[in-house]
Amino acid sequence: MRTRRLIFLRPMVGILLVLLAVAACAGSSVLEGAGGGVGEREREASGDEAPAPSAAPFAPADGGDTTAQVDDAKIIRTGSLQLQVADVDEATGKARLAVAALGGYISSSQISSDGNEKVASITYRIPTDRWDEALEALRGFATKVIYEQTDAVEVTSQLVDLDARIANLQASERALQAIAEQATRISDVLEVQARLSEVRGEIERLLAQKTNLEDQVGYGTLTVTFGVDVVAVTQAVEQWDPADEVDRATASLVDLLQGVASAGIWFGIVWLPVLAAIGILTIVALAVLRRLGLVGRPRTVVPRVPPAPPSEA
Repeated sequence: MRTRRLIFLRPMVGILLVLLAVAACAGSSVLEGAGGGVGEREREASGDEAPAPSAAPFAPADGGDTTAQVDDAKIIRTGSLQLQVADVDEATGKARLAVAALGGYISSSQISSDGNEKVASITYRIPTDRWDEALEALRGFATKVIYEQTDAVEVTSQLVDLDARIANLQASERALQAIAEQATRISDVLEVQARLSEVRGEIERLLAQKTNLEDQVGYGTLTVTFGVDVVAVTQAVEQWDPADEVDRATASLVDLLQGVASAGIWFGIVWLPVLAAIGILTIVALAVLRRLGLVGRPRTVVPRVPPAPPSEA
């Protein structure tokens, strides 16, 4: 009998559990809908827009687009090229047109010639975003690239620091101007005016520094040397440093003088006492030998004169 009751209750318990699960799901969906409606009404009442979905914390698997991050960096580009060309005039003319087409310009130029040999050194200002294109174009005008060097220096933090300092000084300037308007004593007015002049001078100095950095960030500086065969000679001249040669010659002279001085020191401290001692011992030994008669003065040998023959009567 008890077994029959258990068999009868099992389906009822299963149906009851299913009903409880459905009710729980419905309740949670109702709460979510109510919460969303309240949030929307609060945002509409306050005039705020719905928050934008947060960005993904990690880059996409395919690498993503990092161009925006690179573009935000403020970079100063500088470089130098030494190109061997077939004709200097033709190459410099084509280079000028190519740089101008990219939005750049010539900052300075210098041309020297020795007989039939001509060398041109030209400094270009090139937009930073067209830097690589300019390098590629200039390489195309050369029969051989002798030397190439490029540098990139990031100055983002320097520009941010300059902006913060300028903003602080401008706030100080406004505060000083307000104090100057309320000052009544002449001494106070003069003191405030002096402080205003200092702050204004510092602001102008920082603004000039910021402008210079922004100009260098906007336009890179590239110095290009064009030559037929003189480029190698230019390299040799640049590698020869007169100051370095003077230093090397001076070092050799110093080494020679140090060697002579060292020999004199050794002779005075070591060999001179030894030679003096040997001389003294030699003199003492000769004196002793003379006293003993072993060594005497050399005798003078008098030649014998033969007797005269007897005279005849």
